[in-house]
Amino acid sequence: MTQASALKLLAEDADDLKVIAAALQDAVGKIGDISYEPHGRRLTLAFNRYRWEAGGGERVRAAVQVGSVLKVQARKLRRNAKDAVVELLSIDFEPGEAPGGALTFTFAGGGDLRAQVECLDVVLADVSTPWATPRIPRHEA
Repeated sequence: MTQASALKLLAEDADDLKVIAAALQDAVGKIGDISYEPHGRRLTLAFNRYRWEAGGGERVRAAVQVGSVLKVQARKLRRNAKDAVVELLSIDFEPGEAPGGALTFTFAGGGDLRAQVECLDVVLADVSTPWATPRIPRHEA
């Protein structure tokens, strides 16, 4: 992967967020790779992202950083199990008092992470070279 093929995306509105959500669909990570810094108002998540845009067959390490975070709530995520693996299904934005709202990361198994944000400020960046994977994510029809 060249630097030119590494994804670097910024979402400042709901349409931008849909692009990031599509790129992160089926990403996997560990609970311990999720970090909230209340004083910095930042939520950071690290994943092994499936590279759909490359035709599949590869994963890459990617980081997502959400800025302007006011509060984070987790539901059905074992926060004390740092090595527990989670699979990201979707990211959604529910508008609140403009330009803020709630950003929800939904994981397989029914867990989710909800971040109240002052405004949408989400960055996705690939941070490694890709590696081959024989496991292709599949979805039930």
